[in-house]
Amino acid sequence: MKHQTALASLLALAASTVVSRAGTAEPSPEIAAAKEAPWIKPVIDIRMRYEFADVDRFDPSHALTVRERLGLKTKDWHGFSAFIEGEFTQAAIDDYHGGAPGVDPFDPNNTTIPDPENNELNQLYLQYSGFDTTVKVGRQRIIYDNAYIIGNVGWRQNEQTYDGISITNTSLPGLTANYAYINQVNRVFGTDATGIFENAPGEIHLFNASYTGIKGVTLGGYAYLMKFDDAGSTGWDNNTFGLSAKGTLAGVALHGELAFQEDAGPLNNEEGLYAHFFATKAIGTHSLTVGVEHLDAGVQTPLATLHAVNGFADATDARRLAGTHGGLTDTYASYTLPLFYGIKWMNAVHIFGDNAISNDLGFGFDSVLTKKFDDHFTAIAKLGYFDSEDSLYLSTTRASVELNYTF
Repeated sequence: MKHQTALASLLALAASTVVSRAGTAEPSPEIAAAKEAPWIKPVIDIRMRYEFADVDRFDPSHALTVRERLGLKTKDWHGFSAFIEGEFTQAAIDDYHGGAPGVDPFDPNNTTIPDPENNELNQLYLQYSGFDTTVKVGRQRIIYDNAYIIGNVGWRQNEQTYDGISITNTSLPGLTANYAYINQVNRVFGTDATGIFENAPGEIHLFNASYTGIKGVTLGGYAYLMKFDDAGSTGWDNNTFGLSAKGTLAGVALHGELAFQEDAGPLNNEEGLYAHFFATKAIGTHSLTVGVEHLDAGVQTPLATLHAVNGFADATDARRLAGTHGGLTDTYASYTLPLFYGIKWMNAVHIFGDNAISNDLGFGFDSVLTKKFDDHFTAIAKLGYFDSEDSLYLSTTRASVELNYTF
């Protein structure tokens, strides 16, 4: 009888565990499912960065900033969840121009590094997921496609977020449809910025869709209708309609995009085309990308993330955002390779022209080293250089070193 009882106990113990291939005991699926996730989960994102910037006609700048994003995310309950996140930026070295009147530091003689000291509500939204649909209401991050037109400007310490409602639906096989209504853009200059650099209220409708129902091809389309309220930002008003396609041919990843913009330029009285084509080839653990991006005169992208587009020097960003350029064509090539200890190295060159493929507007060079230590820590060292003799643009050098922690 004792032997039968002992045997029954051993069988019960075996049934409650699963032995992994490595030979270690793991909880059974039943036990794992019984362990509920916490109702509230902390979210932490900390970045410390030293940045040097030197733009012609201005004094060089030095910024050592620390940015913390601290948030709380609730567990899903019958499809409903909520998220709140604060964003806090401090400057340990503040020998720089923070980018806008009213911010700290603000020295107009220094080169701009738009990472002012700031404390703000970065995100606060209620979310519902169900019936192949996700709805977010409140302040939120919105990024569509490659962020070249709609993005969060994630490189800067104070992120760009949006107040409004966003909807994503996947009811039709292969189709992802997005819509967002935005009544305020919360810009990177923070809550103390004044004048045209303040947060921008308006009435913005964003339609974006992608279709993967054709094997090996992803088709995309969008319509972005932007109208802003304040006199300082009404020059951003525009309607942009675009199509894109990407896929792989003979081992080469291809991307093509073409858009038409009306009400473009600072007077909202221009029309123009936007086009972007690039190809990427993986060569073992290396990769090579070549491409060309073109904007007709006056075409603007006021809500874009541009740091990774036209060069790390950010020398063409301001005119591209506002459409105050006479055409911008960026012909570029980048090469990424692994080094040692998991370090990746990317180098890129840019040749800038107006409405033609030439170097009339300048030359750019980028270099970045990235090391991901684990799921929490990532280090980045970056250099951006832009040289120009054109009256619209200033030669620029930017260099930075940063450490990121996420939890």
